Amino acid sequence: MKIRCAWAGSDPLYIDYHDREWGRPVHDDRRLFEFLLLEGAQAGLSWITVLRRRDAYRQAFANFDPALVAAYGPTKVEELLNNPGIIRNRLKILAAIANARAFLLVQEEFGSFDRYIWGLVGNKQIGNSWKSTQEIPARTAVSDAMSKELKKRGFSFVGSTICYAFMQAVGMVNDHTTDCFCYREL
Repeated sequence: MKIRCAWAGSDPLYIDYHDREWGRPVHDDRRLFEFLLLEGAQAGLSWITVLRRRDAYRQAFANFDPALVAAYGPTKVEELLNNPGIIRNRLKILAAIANARAFLLVQEEFGSFDRYIWGLVGNKQIGNSWKSTQEIPARTAVSDAMSKELKKRGFSFVGSTICYAFMQAVGMVNDHTTDCFCYREL
């Protein structure tokens, strides 16, 4: 029997996400945008709430194409506010659109969002050695700096806690507990 991080629980969707995605380094700009958008949508909610709506988010947000999302206007915002498949929070929807625009500016300046965001951690995964999920912080000095940097570039819904969750999701940090089978893989 595989030992996993305790947070993965018994929900098959959570287990699959834990085993196949969480903490594995992501370098594809569209996937990075997806996690940035989804982590912002999660603010104040549980991750499973967002994970269960992921397919609806893919449809609603043009398969996470930042160029298409950046072009969303008032009509699209109203459509999204009436979409029961996503979290219908005006501020989060507006933030996703604004973040798409900021994302494109970063791509233009750095050649890719990947180059920019991974540069904030020295272009390598931060490896931690937590024995239990209770030891894992909600934010760090690195996520504080990332949040400040992203906000300076016009991103929103990118507080330090959201940035740290993003870092965990895209593998910028390995926060699998030391007894988890993924810890050794990564």
